[in-house]
Amino acid sequence: MQKHFSAGSGAYYSDSIFFLSVAMHRIMPEEIHRVIQVDLDLKYKANIRDLFEEFDKFPPGAVIGIDREMQPVSRHTFWQYRRENPRTKVGDPPPDGLPGFNSGVLLLDLEAMRRSPLYNRLLEPAALQELTEKYHFKGHLGDQDFFTLVGMEHPELFHVLDCTWNRQLCTWWKDHGYSDVFHHYYACEGPVKIYHGNCNTPIPDD
Repeated sequence: MQKHFSAGSGAYYSDSIFFLSVAMHRIMPEEIHRVIQVDLDLKYKANIRDLFEEFDKFPPGAVIGIDREMQPVSRHTFWQYRRENPRTKVGDPPPDGLPGFNSGVLLLDLEAMRRSPLYNRLLEPAALQELTEKYHFKGHLGDQDFFTLVGMEHPELFHVLDCTWNRQLCTWWKDHGYSDVFHHYYACEGPVKIYHGNCNTPIPDD
């Protein structure tokens, strides 16, 4: 995992803690069936119990609940694959594109993860190597990169949360080459349930 999804030894996302979610079903006791994992830079505007109810909305085959990335990160990191496949939806914004995922709010159905032959096969080095080569992918964001890469090939493994459950506030990519398309990724309608102050962005007081 660290080989493919971190910027190298000493980088922020190189520590093993940023990969625990990927194999949480192998770490936690079997009597624990569901886990919500969240970042620390969040502000809750709704009852977390309501988020837990999202588990009941998982479609058959889904093992993880996660929100879409709200910046054009994948448009950038998948640039070579996009150039070679001009008709692809990889890296395109929602609702029809595949913008990748943000792991600030994760619903891990541990029992479903344990039962899924597909998900567990994707944890094997050979399968992971095959995916990274196909998409010319080299990431730097830990588990988020793994989920994004897997989601490009197997979206059926994921239940996509409404953007209001992980309203990301970072606008870094708007000022770094993607101002023309940024709003397509950043838009989020509806009352915010969880604010995510990613990349040290201030969270609104109200």
